[in-house]
Amino acid sequence: MIDADALFRISGLNAAYGAAIDADRLEDWPGFFTEDCLYRITTADNHARGYPAGVIHAEGRGMLTDRVTALRSANIYERQRYRHIIGMPVLGETSDGLIRTETPFLVVRTMRNGHMDLFATGLYLDRVTLNGPRLAERVVVCDSDRFDTLLAIPL
Repeated sequence: MIDADALFRISGLNAAYGAAIDADRLEDWPGFFTEDCLYRITTADNHARGYPAGVIHAEGRGMLTDRVTALRSANIYERQRYRHIIGMPVLGETSDGLIRTETPFLVVRTMRNGHMDLFATGLYLDRVTLNGPRLAERVVVCDSDRFDTLLAIPL
């Protein structure tokens, strides 16, 4: 049986998450996670093989905050904008106060010159606490094993 309240709350979390990144409110991004969170971007092949390493790996909200600080003050990259299209989450098992979800996503990237491309597609594999709700874990599993060197902004 589908928990309609959980589905609504998690869909709202995902919509707000994508909207914050798309509007360049990157300072809000760490707030979508619990203090002791895990955020990782990997490929479908590496995920299927159980390889723990990712293109990006952050443990704890502090590492996410550091990433935003680096993006704002240290990293140099061409100005760009994302547009997230996020599907409906599929709810999984609940244990230890966390619900597992699987949500498809698509990100279109628009560069400063107006060029647009399909930047990333894949799944968010999450463990979500419904207190808030907040992401305790987000593993971004990208369909492609090719990553643009401009993977600067979080997916």
